[in-house]
Amino acid sequence: MGCPKGRYEELKLHESLTNQSCSRYPLACKELAFILRKAYSKAPKNLQSLLFQDTLDAFRLLPQVQSQNAISAANLLLQNAESTLPKQKKVLAVTEFKHAIVSSKRRNKAQQEEEGPCQFPEDILIHVFSYLDLQSLVSAAMVCRSWSSAAGDNHLWESLYVNFFGGSDKYTDTVTGSDICIRENFKRVYQEVSSKKVAPYRGYCWHCSSIVWLTDTRCYNTHIGRDCTNPKVIPVSMAQIVDYVLYDSLPSESSSDSSDSDIDDLCVLKMWAYAK
Repeated sequence: MGCPKGRYEELKLHESLTNQSCSRYPLACKELAFILRKAYSKAPKNLQSLLFQDTLDAFRLLPQVQSQNAISAANLLLQNAESTLPKQKKVLAVTEFKHAIVSSKRRNKAQQEEEGPCQFPEDILIHVFSYLDLQSLVSAAMVCRSWSSAAGDNHLWESLYVNFFGGSDKYTDTVTGSDICIRENFKRVYQEVSSKKVAPYRGYCWHCSSIVWLTDTRCYNTHIGRDCTNPKVIPVSMAQIVDYVLYDSLPSESSSDSSDSDIDDLCVLKMWAYAK
């Protein structure tokens, strides 16, 4: 099924990094970081060159993304580049990352100056935030102190708690019986659940015969032919992706669970940070 370089290109990481919506930028950065760490030293020179070029491109695109998750993912990529790349390429990667951070800060400052000091009342912010999903609400809390205060409203987190876990039996401290911050309780329960299982974001589609991005554990590529309305998809870990790129090793149903070693790379860095 082609050479390692060809199989790597089939992953379409570069397209995910440069996609106009930038929605997959953090995931693509984390996957690239993992491949860089695990596969670079074993890869042929043409694949090494492509991995290095994609790393530089990821840093160059960072200012366009403008999100804390993207910065955290790019920083993870930098750490792996520093520990993997030879000296000369390492220097170029670090320089590109520093330029990207400076450019991001300048862009943020320009946007803030253009928007001016206008502040919405907290009740308006809370109403707007009630339409956000979990990740967007957490990101909003990192913007500034006023947004952090509004994003911490108990009613918002009560709604999220019910949607995610159902019921409200954990809204009180089991020791004192007093009310507790629902956001903090949500954080604790969410981390307990997340530590047990990491949802896959990549899968091997037997109809496409390729590794694809997943949405609701389904392949959204266009399939032509009979019995293709519900194609068979097996979730894959990043370690399996590396084996696929280097050795053309296809995942089996018995190895479909995500590896525990992937958890650190998949986690949302600084997800619960408060705005300074």
